[in-house]
Amino acid sequence: MAFSLIDKSEGAVPIVALTKAEFPAWLDAAPERERNWLTSTGFSAECGKHALVPGETGRLARVLVGLGGGADGANGDGRMWTLAGLPAALLEASYRLDAVPGGADPTNLALGWALATYAFGRYSEKPRPGAKLVWPEGADRGRAERLAAAVFLARDLANTPAGDLGPEELAGEAVRVAKKAGARHRLIVGDDLLAENYPTIHAVGRASTRAPQLVDIVWGDAAAPKVTLVGKGVCFDTGGLDLKTASGMRLMKKDMAGAAIVLGLAQAIMDAGLPVRLRVLLPCVENAVSGNAMRPLDIVRTRKGLTVEIGNTDAEGRLILCDALVEASTEQPELLIDIATLTGAARVALGPELAALFCNDETLARGLLDAAGSEEDPMWRMPLWRPYRKMIDSKVADINNVSESPHAGAVTAALYLQEFVEPGIPWAHLDVMAWNPQSRPGRPEGAEATALRALYAHIARKFSTDCSKR
Repeated sequence: MAFSLIDKSEGAVPIVALTKAEFPAWLDAAPERERNWLTSTGFSAECGKHALVPGETGRLARVLVGLGGGADGANGDGRMWTLAGLPAALLEASYRLDAVPGGADPTNLALGWALATYAFGRYSEKPRPGAKLVWPEGADRGRAERLAAAVFLARDLANTPAGDLGPEELAGEAVRVAKKAGARHRLIVGDDLLAENYPTIHAVGRASTRAPQLVDIVWGDAAAPKVTLVGKGVCFDTGGLDLKTASGMRLMKKDMAGAAIVLGLAQAIMDAGLPVRLRVLLPCVENAVSGNAMRPLDIVRTRKGLTVEIGNTDAEGRLILCDALVEASTEQPELLIDIATLTGAARVALGPELAALFCNDETLARGLLDAAGSEEDPMWRMPLWRPYRKMIDSKVADINNVSESPHAGAVTAALYLQEFVEPGIPWAHLDVMAWNPQSRPGRPEGAEATALRALYAHIARKFSTDCSKR
C-alpha cells in the first residue's frame, strides 16, 4: 500500500503549517499578492482550516494549514492530525511539508495523512484522494506504513457486514495474517471447544448455524518475553434470548472489533519483528437465537472450573473472553491485554473517542497512558473497584455474568474478567466503542481501530528497551 505518500517529487506544492500566533509574522513577510489574497479570504490559521494560495501565473503556489492556538487545537486534536484534512480537500497533485511544525512527530504527520486516505470499498468502489504527500523529512516510513496497514485491516473487518464476516471468515482472516508472518496457528471449531474445555465460548456460539471458533496464533522466539493479546470476536450480537432492540442491534456487525484491533496490532508487531514471543487468542462466535441458545439463569462451567450464572444472555462478550483469558494465563505472560466492545456503560461514561482502560498494574497503566498521549490515541483509566465485586455474586453459582444493579456496568464487567486472570500477571482490559459516529480528519465515520497505535507504541518501547538490557 502506498497510502498516497511518495518519494521526493520536483514541483511539489509546499504546505505551510502555522499557529495563530505565528501567522501575523508570516503574513507580514509574504509577498503583497499573497497578503491580499489571504486577507480577502479571511484565513487566520484557525485549527483545521486551510487556504489555497495562487502564484503569479494563477497556479497553486502553496497551501496554508492552521494549527489554531498551539499543540492542541480547539477541536481537541493534536499535531498528528495537522495534515489529515487535506487529502480529501486538495486537487490531484504532489505536495510537500515546508517544515515540520514545532512539537510534531514527522512519522505521525505522515501516518495522519495515510489514515485520511482510508475508504471502505468492498461493496462500492470509492474514489481515492488524488493528492499525494512527499514523505516528511525524518519520518519513519516503515512504522507509518505498518501502522496504517494495521488500522486499515481492523477498520475493514469491523466495517464488513456480518452476512459476509461470520466466525469462519474472521478466523480465516486471522489465519491469513498468521501465514503471511510465518506464525504457527491453530483453530478449535464447534464441539471440539467442549472436548478441549472451552465451554463458555461454545455456550455463546452454539445457537448459530455458524460454528464458534477459537483462533490460537503463536509467533516469535520462545525465549523472548511473552506478550499475549485476546480480542472479542462476536461477529454479530442479537443479544441472544435477552434480545436487543432494533436500534441496539443495528451496529452489532462491529461487535467483533476487539478481535479486529488485536489482529491488526498483531500484524504490526510481527511485521516489525519486535523482540517478543507473541500469542493471539481470538474467540469468534455469533450470539444468535435458536432452540439450543443459552437461557437466562442457565449455569455454565468455565475453563477455570468456576460456574457462571447467566444473568443476561446479552452479556456474552465476557463469557467468551473468560475462557481465553484462563488459557492465556497458563503461560504467565509478561503482558496480557484484552480488547473488547464490551459495555454500553463505558460509552455512557467516556463517549466514543476514549478507550476505557482497566489495569491491575501501576507500571503498565502509566506506560499505556503515556503511549496514548504521545500517539494521540487516547484512553482513560477506570477503576477495578473491588468493593463492587459483590455486585456480581450469584446465589447458586460461583459468579454471575452481570449485576442486577444499574450502576458501574463497565467496572463490574472488568471485575468479572479479572476473576479469570491469574494474580501477578500484568493485565490491561480495554473496553472500546471502535466506531466513529461522525467523521473527523483521518477518522472517517465507521469502524475505528481504537487504541491500536497506543498499544503498539507501548509494546515496542517496553520490550525493545527491556531486551537490550538482557
